[in-house]
Amino acid sequence: MRLAKNLFCFILLSFIFFTYSITNSGCAQIGAPTGGPKDTIPPVLVSAVPAMKNTNFSGKLITLTFDEYINVDNIQSNLLVSPYPKKNPTVTYKLKTVTIKLSDTLLANTTYSLNFGNAIKDVDEGNIFRNFTYVFSTGNTIDSLKLSGKVLVAETGRPDSTLLVFLYRNANDSSVQQKKPTYIAKVNGDGTFNFYHLPAGIFRIYALKDDDGSKTYNSKYEEFAFADTDINTTTYTGKIRLFASAEEKEEKKKSTTTTSTTKPSKNKDKAVKKFKYSIATASQDLLNPLEIDFSQQIKDIDSDKIVLTDTFFHKIKASLTVDSTRKKVFINPKWSDGTDYRLIVDSTAATDSTDEHLAKNDTLKFRTKQVSEYGSILFRFSDIDYAKHPVLLLLQKDVIVRTIPVKAPEWSDPIFPPGEYELRILYDTNDNGKWDPGNYSEKRQPEKVISLDKKLVIKADWDNEREIQL
Repeated sequence: MRLAKNLFCFILLSFIFFTYSITNSGCAQIGAPTGGPKDTIPPVLVSAVPAMKNTNFSGKLITLTFDEYINVDNIQSNLLVSPYPKKNPTVTYKLKTVTIKLSDTLLANTTYSLNFGNAIKDVDEGNIFRNFTYVFSTGNTIDSLKLSGKVLVAETGRPDSTLLVFLYRNANDSSVQQKKPTYIAKVNGDGTFNFYHLPAGIFRIYALKDDDGSKTYNSKYEEFAFADTDINTTTYTGKIRLFASAEEKEEKKKSTTTTSTTKPSKNKDKAVKKFKYSIATASQDLLNPLEIDFSQQIKDIDSDKIVLTDTFFHKIKASLTVDSTRKKVFINPKWSDGTDYRLIVDSTAATDSTDEHLAKNDTLKFRTKQVSEYGSILFRFSDIDYAKHPVLLLLQKDVIVRTIPVKAPEWSDPIFPPGEYELRILYDTNDNGKWDPGNYSEKRQPEKVISLDKKLVIKADWDNEREIQL
């Protein structure tokens, strides 16, 4: 009896203790342990030897210690040393420490900066310690002057973060072509750049897409920009604007792949080179000519044997042109919307380089689009300098599809192809109808293009309007 009573008391006390523990400890819910929030904090510099902004620097070794384990990634492309050295320093890292060994002879009374770009990051999450810059001086003071500005590609009006900005001290016109710069800055994603810790002096400023890594302007195919005047770092307070262009566009090299020299049989060769043609679409655009595509280059063509007619075979007046590849022919009449047409092609209308004719006489049927498949557009312009001959450029996939000279505050078109367009304004200063690059030897700046942020969307069967204010 006593044993049963003691067992009952033990069970009751155990239950009370268990219930109390759950109520007060909050451990009743069972779940997998979490790892906590993701680390998004970049490494923090704990110490630098010598200290940051050290003066009268005369050593060769710099040691940086961080608060966590770090990696140093792609140091050759990230590190910018100013003034630009003849030999880049050697950078090594281990655990939490980065060591910089200076290889170049330091100039007297000069402020140096080492910008690490995106090179330093933590090991676990790859958080970047962006644009960390170590500064020291071989003189008594740290130079504190700065220059800032923006570089845009003149032809597009857009920034290019692969450009570099060069400063040359006490330079002449040929310095940028013969010598490396005194200072270098990288261009940010929005086209801006900054130089810090500059001394007082007269500088020339340039921007370059340095494809060959020479740090000199040595090719007319490189994007290049220059300022019209020298910059005095003591008195200059504005924002520098540079517009880059390549004097010449590099043509893409054609493929030089070889093919088999085995001569095919006569019948097989004819099958491969069969001379034929087709029209590009069965629904003809009202704003463009009819395109006829030939399988081989055209040697001779008889325009009288390619005839455009209506459904009653009444001939329609149209011009005929052959493009430079001699594989496309364009028929350009005055189209009527929603109308059926016939294209009659005689077998002897064209011959290829082997004097082969088309296989047979043919008649192709097609229909033009309805006006309702297009939208109308009205542009209203303000704050535009008409003396610079502005031209509105409409682009799709970075290809110019329409150019509109701006002669008045409004421009409209009742039939405009629907779609999404990028808009740019070209100041065609020489009024020759195209964009012209700069020329450094002639000290001629490129024509400037302004890229508009908001795209234009043309809806079919819709009155579309757009205000353009610069």
